[in-house]
Amino acid sequence: MRPTRAQLEAARTRVIDDVAQPGLRVLFSGINPGLYSAWTGHHFARPGNRFWPALHRSGFTPRQLRPDEQDELPALGLGITNVVARASARADELKPAEMVAGGAVLRDKVLRLQPGWLAVLGVTAYRAAFAVPRAAVGPQEEAIGMTRVWVLPNPSGLNAHYTPDALAAEFARLRQAAGG
Repeated sequence: MRPTRAQLEAARTRVIDDVAQPGLRVLFSGINPGLYSAWTGHHFARPGNRFWPALHRSGFTPRQLRPDEQDELPALGLGITNVVARASARADELKPAEMVAGGAVLRDKVLRLQPGWLAVLGVTAYRAAFAVPRAAVGPQEEAIGMTRVWVLPNPSGLNAHYTPDALAAEFARLRQAAGG
């Protein structure tokens, strides 16, 4: 079933719960939920989003999970959150102040949950939320408490800079660093 335009617009007020718990191996952080994801209540749910295929192809999951199976991630030492909780049609609808405030909330969440790695999905989002204008994809010098930080490419189908193979390879680099 596909949502109507009205259903997607109504999803702007929804927040998707984090899939997280203390001590995860990797906590993945999207930029913010898209309207389709907010409508479904599942992270990275829009058809064409490459998060779930990259997660599997990189070896993080034994099979490709569907968005509605997101609650299986903590048993694998994985979780999902967002820099900004507010849903939008596109990430560029977010204001710079929202990104900075979201970065502070994410930092507090990481200090509380203490995952081994925080993986921010999108270098532009990481730069804005954490005030690191020259950050690049890959491991970062900054840590949050004892949590190391890795920036991954945005898995949105709109990110044409990374092919599915290249995206999976970047995810695999993190998996290897995270001891898996």
